[in-house]
Amino acid sequence: MVQIDQPTLASGQRQCHIQEVMAYTMPASNRSDSSARVKAVLGPTNTGKTHLAIERLCAHSSGAIGFPLRLLAREVYDRVCAIKGESRVALITGEERIEPKDARWLLCTAEAMPVVHGDLAFIGIDEAQLSADRERGHIFTDRLLHARGREETMILGSATMEPIVRSLIPEVEVVTRPRFSTLSHAGAKKLSRVPPRSAIVAFSTEQVYAVAEMLRRFRGGAAVVMGALSPQTRNAQVELYQSGEVDYLVATDAIGMGLNLDIEHVAFAGLSKFDGVSQRRLTTAEMAQIAGRAGRHQRDGTFGTLAGIGRHDAAFTDEEVYAIEEHRFAPVTKLFWREAEPRYDDLATLISDLEAPPDEPGLVPAPEAIDLAVLKRLAEDPAIVSRIRGARMVERFWEVCSLPDFRQQGSDTHARFVARLWQDLHRGELGADYVAQAISQLDNVSGDIDALQGRISAIRSWAYIAQRPDWVRAKDEMAARARAVEARLSDALHGRLTERFINRRTAVLMKKLGPDTGLLSVRLEGEDVLVEDERIGSLDGFRF
Repeated sequence: MVQIDQPTLASGQRQCHIQEVMAYTMPASNRSDSSARVKAVLGPTNTGKTHLAIERLCAHSSGAIGFPLRLLAREVYDRVCAIKGESRVALITGEERIEPKDARWLLCTAEAMPVVHGDLAFIGIDEAQLSADRERGHIFTDRLLHARGREETMILGSATMEPIVRSLIPEVEVVTRPRFSTLSHAGAKKLSRVPPRSAIVAFSTEQVYAVAEMLRRFRGGAAVVMGALSPQTRNAQVELYQSGEVDYLVATDAIGMGLNLDIEHVAFAGLSKFDGVSQRRLTTAEMAQIAGRAGRHQRDGTFGTLAGIGRHDAAFTDEEVYAIEEHRFAPVTKLFWREAEPRYDDLATLISDLEAPPDEPGLVPAPEAIDLAVLKRLAEDPAIVSRIRGARMVERFWEVCSLPDFRQQGSDTHARFVARLWQDLHRGELGADYVAQAISQLDNVSGDIDALQGRISAIRSWAYIAQRPDWVRAKDEMAARARAVEARLSDALHGRLTERFINRRTAVLMKKLGPDTGLLSVRLEGEDVLVEDERIGSLDGFRF
C-alpha cells in the first residue's frame, strides 16, 4: 500500500481510516460490489478527505483529481511527484501544463481535468459542493455527473451534498467522516486581543489592507493571502506565517478552500460579502468552511469575530454558532447545470444549447457566466459574425470566448479583449513575435501592490493563451516566457507586501514580550543598536 504522511488520529478515527483503506486495496474478487465504484466521501473541513483521495490516486495504475484552485492542484502535484517521480506525474491547469510523455497521474483544476469515461483508472473530484456555486457550479456539476474512473471514482465534499448526490447518482456509496478536532466559538475580540497563530478573514481588498496595516503597527505585521495572488506569491506569504516570522495571516475567503495551515483561531472581520450580484450575509455552510481552518489534525480550534467594527451584521447568531460547532447545515437542494456538449452548427444553435434548461430533477440552469455573456455580446457584431463559417470555426470561437477573465474587469472590457484576440486567431495561430511583445510589455516589476497584481492578472491571460495547443506558434517557448514573467512579478509583489505589512523590528519585540522579556539579546554594531539581530535604531553617544 502507498504510504503518505498521515495525521495522528484518535483510535476510533484511525480504525475507521484503516478499514476504508483495506476495503479499497482489497482485490476486486474479494469485494462484494463492482470494482468500478463511485464513492462520495463527505464531511466538514479537517477530516482527511483530500489525503484519502491522494492515497487512492497513488494506489491505482493511473488517475486524475480535479481541484477548485490552481494553488491546490500545484500543492498536491508536488506531493504526488515525491511519491511517483516527476516523469510520471502531470499538472494541468489553464495557465500551466507540465505533461511528461509517460505521465499516468494527473493533478488538474476542475475545468482542465479529463472527462472521457474510462480512460483513467481513478478519478477524484474535490470540493464537489461548488456545484452550487453561481459562477463555476455548472463545471463541477458536469464533472460530478460524467467524470468517471475505470475502476474507481471518488467525490469529495461537504456533508450537505449527501441528499443531492444520492438522488443524481443512485449507485453511489456515501461515507461520512467526522472532524479530527473540535471547533468552538470564542466570541468577539478586539484586533489587539486576537491571539497569535490566528487568521483574520476579510471580504474586500480594502479591508484586508486595513487589517494588515493595523497588525503591522502593534503586532509586527501579517502575511497576506488573497485569491488574486499568484501561487508563487501566495506560497511566499504563507511561508512567512508557517515559519513563525509573523503570527498573523490576513486573508479573503479564499482561505476556506484548501489552505492547510497551523491556524489556532479564525477571526471574521465581517459576515457579509458581495457575491457578484448583491451584498449578502454568508451562509452558515460558508462560515463553517472558513472557520474550519482553525485547528489541524487533533488540535482544537476556535472562531469568532472582530469587535468594534460597527456593523450590525458582524456577530454570529446563536443558531449559526450551533450549526458551525455541530456541523449541521441545510442540505444542498439544487445544482447549477449547463450543457457541456453543445452543438456547433451555428452561433444561434450554440447559444440556444448553452441556455437550454436541464431535464433532470435537482438541476437548475446556471446563471449567465462571463463566457456566455461575451459570446452573446460578440455574436451581435456583424463584422465578427460574417467571418464565422462552419462548425469547426464556431467551436473555435466559443473556445476563445471561454478565456477566463483573470483581470476581473467585467464582461464589457473582457469582451473587447476577446474580440481583439479573435481578430488574429480566426486566421490561424498567433505569431510568436506578437505574443512575445505582449508578454514583454508586462515584464515590469516597478509600481505598487495594485499595479503588480494587475500585471500578474494580465500575464495569466497570456499564460492561458500560450497553453492552448493550436493558438500560438512556438507555444512551449511562449508559455515558458509567460511563467518567467509571472515569477518575476510574483517576487516583486511578495517584496511589496512584506515591505508594507511587516515590521520585523516590532515582530521580534512582540514575540519576546512576556516572561522572557528580560532575555532579549541587545548588542551594538558601531552606532547601530540590534535587538535579537534586528536593527531598531542608532545610538549617537556622548563625546568627552
